[in-house]
Amino acid sequence: MKPYSDACDENRKPILAVIRQEFSACRTVLEIGSGTGQHAVYFARQLPHLTWQPSDIAGNHPGINAWRSEAGLDNVPEPLQLDVSRDDWPAARYDGVFSANTCHIMSWPEVEAMFRGIGKVLLPGGVLCLYGPFNYHNAYTSDSNARFDAFLKSRDPASGIRNLEDLDSLAAENGMRFHQDHDMPVNNRLLVWSRQ
Repeated sequence: MKPYSDACDENRKPILAVIRQEFSACRTVLEIGSGTGQHAVYFARQLPHLTWQPSDIAGNHPGINAWRSEAGLDNVPEPLQLDVSRDDWPAARYDGVFSANTCHIMSWPEVEAMFRGIGKVLLPGGVLCLYGPFNYHNAYTSDSNARFDAFLKSRDPASGIRNLEDLDSLAAENGMRFHQDHDMPVNNRLLVWSRQ
């Protein structure tokens, strides 16, 4: 039985509307933290000009492969094993990187490691699209995000909603310039950087 996430189905169309534009000139996109695999097959089907490369820790690969197998798409390769905090990032380079709902479940050192890794694999002129809830100047954008952050920290004190300004500093340190901030449903954002 395939794993299933309600959130993936709920947010996929708004995300697609943005990444269809942001990834229009891209050919190969690395997805970090593919989770169930639902996003990978949906976006690959809707964006056939892309090779959509899923990646995640090994424990999530069976679920990703179940979605891949059912979809039967030529542009979704086998998932790569990727733990952002380790040094075994792919040797390949990509002109797009996508990640959804990952920064707030990682510790800050893992977020730092993810941006370092993206800096290594993203080609010059490439695009990073990061989806999720974010804070601005240490302030929540909604009461529901404040409650969500409290819930995250109750499960894991090292997790939590991240500040746009802190993420932008990491991006700049790794050769990326802030490009766009897209408003998304349910108090989420889609942040875009480009590799200089």
